[in-house]
Amino acid sequence: MMHAKTLTRITYLVLLALLLLAPTLGLYPVFVMKLLCFALFACAFNLLLGFTGLLSFGHAAFFGSAAYVTGWFVKSQGWTPELAILAGGVSAGLIGLVVGMVAIRRQGIYFAMITLAIAQMIYFVCLQAAFTGGEDGLQGVPRGNLFGLISLKSDTTMYYFVAAVFVIAFLLISRVVNSPFGQVLKMIRENEPRAVSLGYQVDRYKLLAFVLSATLAGVAGSLKTIVMGFATLTDVHWSMSGEVILMTLLGGVGTFFGPAFGAGIVISLQNLLADKVGSWVTVIIGVIFVLCVLTFRKGVVGELQAFRERRRRAAL
Repeated sequence: MMHAKTLTRITYLVLLALLLLAPTLGLYPVFVMKLLCFALFACAFNLLLGFTGLLSFGHAAFFGSAAYVTGWFVKSQGWTPELAILAGGVSAGLIGLVVGMVAIRRQGIYFAMITLAIAQMIYFVCLQAAFTGGEDGLQGVPRGNLFGLISLKSDTTMYYFVAAVFVIAFLLISRVVNSPFGQVLKMIRENEPRAVSLGYQVDRYKLLAFVLSATLAGVAGSLKTIVMGFATLTDVHWSMSGEVILMTLLGGVGTFFGPAFGAGIVISLQNLLADKVGSWVTVIIGVIFVLCVLTFRKGVVGELQAFRERRRRAAL
């Protein structure tokens, strides 16, 4: 039987090839770019939930605030997209630092509710602030020129830029999880008292993971604004936090590719069914989620990995 690491590498190479060839396969580029943005958002959230064991109900605050910051810098200040995305990610990271310092000493539902409460505060700030456009949001955000040289008006050029950012972010997450720092995060997830007894400063590790997750979520929100040309209150609403939780659980918590797969399912269903069933698409996705939880408790990718592991053990 093929070695697990070899199979994983082949899988990633195939996925990378599909990513590079997507514009030639007849797929709508804007749809794929939106999917990649939310896949990155889900992967960032999974870094916190799947590998650190912290459930945040307020990740939309980082996604949405970065979307607004990026949109404002590009539209009102004339910044190039890469600088605006960097500013969005940094702003999300700083907000994550503040939120994390308040919430990180709490656990379980208390941690989750603190993140939700602070995210709601940020939502009302975005609603009232002048630069956000209030209920109308920021509209007509131009894509601009990458590094001031490469125009991103073409969907194909924009697609490869988004794909490159996604791949870099995904590799960064993989590197973090497989590093000694990532092993400590897994230990904290599995047995926090043991990590404390071994002398690790658990709160610092959790805070750093929270800030990193918030920063990457902000990059995803920034990319979404550049791709779609707008930032709205939906980006920072609590329902967006619910969506990213759904994507992660559906694909598989604690797996590398699971959250991206879950994002693909949710975004595809929204795209296919929105015009046909309207707001009922939320109900349909909810039913699918319930069925998935009842039948695939580890998520789709998680169950596939568990099945492969059972086969490997049976072959020994």
